Amino acid sequence: MKKGLIGKKIGMTQLITESGEAVPVTVIEAGPCFVTQVKTVAKDGYNALQLGFGHAKRLNKPEKGHLGDDLPQLETLRELRTDDVETYELGQRLDVSLFELGDSVDVIGTSKGKGFAGAMKRHGFRGGPVTHGQSDRTRAVGSIGSGTTPGRTYKGMRGPGHMGNNRVTVLNLTVQLVDADRNLIAVRGAIPGPKGGLVFVRKAAKTTVSKKKSLLEA
Repeated sequence: MKKGLIGKKIGMTQLITESGEAVPVTVIEAGPCFVTQVKTVAKDGYNALQLGFGHAKRLNKPEKGHLGDDLPQLETLRELRTDDVETYELGQRLDVSLFELGDSVDVIGTSKGKGFAGAMKRHGFRGGPVTHGQSDRTRAVGSIGSGTTPGRTYKGMRGPGHMGNNRVTVLNLTVQLVDADRNLIAVRGAIPGPKGGLVFVRKAAKTTVSKKKSLLEA
């Protein structure tokens, strides 16, 4: 079973463990979400759930027709692939009780947009020398290809351009807090996006095994 919820980033804080360790966490308001559509292989070609989150101030007629009269005015819709669609029903409410302390989750969000940025800020280039007549080239990219061969710039060459505002997935974050009364979940570490940014929290798609544990088992 794949678990997932749509939510929004509240911000970062820290939790103090019983041993006195300060753990940096990001608080997410995850859900409540509603099942707005159940997709099956027979009807749609694949199994998936469509989840809705947030309150929309206004919807057009097609959106209202899709949600029907039994669902609230939901602002955001997202799909979650899962094989056990038969266990869900239209209009079902999902909340943070899907997750437990210690679970590993992936968080998908949109990184902060930085606008147009130079190569040093965007890619971490060190820049050119500040001596020997290079007074106006200290933050330039440098050579991006010779004249004869290849005689052009290769596709994908790093340079100035739009920075941020990309879809980013952070893998294997540990759930440190679940507050079902306030629909809050706290994960260890940072997640992409600004405060109030839309995120998707799902059960970890990949699990990591520590080297120490694998050596002991061997």
